[in-house]
Amino acid sequence: MEWKKCYLDVILVPLGILMTISYHVYLWHQVRTNPLTTIIGTNSTGRRFWVSAIMKDNDKKNILAVQTLRNTIMGSTLMATTSILLCAGLAAVISSTYSVKKPLNDTVYGGHGEFMVALKYVTILTIFLFSFFCHSLSIRFINQVNILVNTPQDLLSVLTEEYVSELLERGFVLNTVGNRLFYAALPLLLWIFGPVLVFLCSATMVPVLYNLDFVFRGGAKGKVESSRSDQSGDHHFGSV
Repeated sequence: MEWKKCYLDVILVPLGILMTISYHVYLWHQVRTNPLTTIIGTNSTGRRFWVSAIMKDNDKKNILAVQTLRNTIMGSTLMATTSILLCAGLAAVISSTYSVKKPLNDTVYGGHGEFMVALKYVTILTIFLFSFFCHSLSIRFINQVNILVNTPQDLLSVLTEEYVSELLERGFVLNTVGNRLFYAALPLLLWIFGPVLVFLCSATMVPVLYNLDFVFRGGAKGKVESSRSDQSGDHHFGSV
């Protein structure tokens, strides 16, 4: 009887998660092989040029560097705070004795057993915790860059442009991973209302993310320019 109630959860929820994972595997492959066809790769290349320009003309651009990195830290702090607040709310729901832990009503598709309800909340809680963890590490790396980017350089200095760029890239990669975990948890929040919504939300989110993650250049000329840019920009993004 329990299988008859849970078969939609067993089929639709893994399908929705698989779609999201498959898309991000494809995105990661494109970032590694053709970085300038993606927003992530293009921004990474731009950040490396930005660090180089800031450190070469630090006396005039040090305030700009601090303000820019401060805005990035504020964004990561907001996402980390939102994630941990959602974790606290979900933990309160899991530990409560109120009827909110029970199904909303008998018309919700999917399993309604205690194990299935607990699995839903624990899965969402775990993803939000990992999102908080990634954003916290991102803040750590960007705080380091905030100091090092304004450090005077000398001939024997180990604080090179490449080193500072690597720290900044680590911070932004962790920020991106934290954001993607946060996005992945949003469809799972709908799991409380049934597995059908999880599948539909995941199927909708993938094309939306695709249009936001990839750079579209029109015409054959754009493709040629993109290919040339990829060849010249591989060494910039190859170490990320």
